[in-house]
Amino acid sequence: MPAMAKRKLSRQQAWRIEKIRAERARRAARSLWGQVPSGPDPTGDIPATEEREGVITAHYGTQVEVETDTGGGQRQSARCHLRANLDGMVTGDRVVFCPGEPMGVVVAQLPRTTELRRPDAYGKLKAIAANIDQIAVVIAPLPTPHANLLDRYLVAAQETGARPLIVVNKCDLLADPALAAPLEDMLKVYPPLGYPVIRCSIHSGLAELEDALRACTSVFVGQSGVGKTSLLNALLPGAAPQRTGALSEGSGKGTHTTTTSGLFHLPGGGHLIDSPGIREFGLGHLTRHAVESGFREFHPYLGRCRFRDCRHQSEPGCALLAAVADGLIPAQRLASYRHIIGSLDAS
Repeated sequence: MPAMAKRKLSRQQAWRIEKIRAERARRAARSLWGQVPSGPDPTGDIPATEEREGVITAHYGTQVEVETDTGGGQRQSARCHLRANLDGMVTGDRVVFCPGEPMGVVVAQLPRTTELRRPDAYGKLKAIAANIDQIAVVIAPLPTPHANLLDRYLVAAQETGARPLIVVNKCDLLADPALAAPLEDMLKVYPPLGYPVIRCSIHSGLAELEDALRACTSVFVGQSGVGKTSLLNALLPGAAPQRTGALSEGSGKGTHTTTTSGLFHLPGGGHLIDSPGIREFGLGHLTRHAVESGFREFHPYLGRCRFRDCRHQSEPGCALLAAVADGLIPAQRLASYRHIIGSLDAS
């Protein structure tokens, strides 16, 4: 039998579903892990005493792992189905769910504070992590890092409202001058712009990284092969190791090993989301203005060009070009901006 096409909801149906979600969220927030006065649930046929509030820590297609904090530093996990009308749930989402044997069910999604999104293969925006405080962009001497890709992540961080952190992994490889010189030349522009840079490997520098990840929810992003999962394994001693892979001998690029995002709790405090490797990070959903805003050193000069539609190429009276000439904006960053805008125009 052919799969049934997804039914389009009317405005009235969509309104009612949203009302049900909001009511369940309010009930869960008022309760102590769902312990509210017994009685019928006005939003459906599920007893109110069965509702809990939790966080999605892993996503497996139509099923998710939901975790609740039961107090005293203890946590409890439950595997749950997603209701058919709950689309786009991702690791880090806060939800209302009803536990069950062998499966519970997620009945409502709570509002997100932030979300990291990227276009999928069809150009449709897709969230890949939610409720994150910090985006840790992981790079390494190998595979060869590129300023433009790093800047794409920083622009994405600006759009989400999460603070960015640059993590240079495999720093033991920097003993090779052929690898160290181009990397350090690329990185030197970021600390003066207020972007923190941490150098580490699975053998050294982890204490500084742990400090930066403490007391917040962070997400690792970066090219495949930069060692995001290896860092996670090093930060979580004693936990079940996540699968890692070597660089491709033919291309020098990373091979994908992480196939689903997971949320992990760090021993020293804080939470970390490990996302599948992303070789290219498209920003086709952003406007030119949003990309400009993603370059924080541009802010004092935006709106000061002679022409309102200035493209910051070779126009007379361009404030950004003047700032580059005066050494106030790194030429490398303006080149990155132009590359990103060029990719937007091409798409």
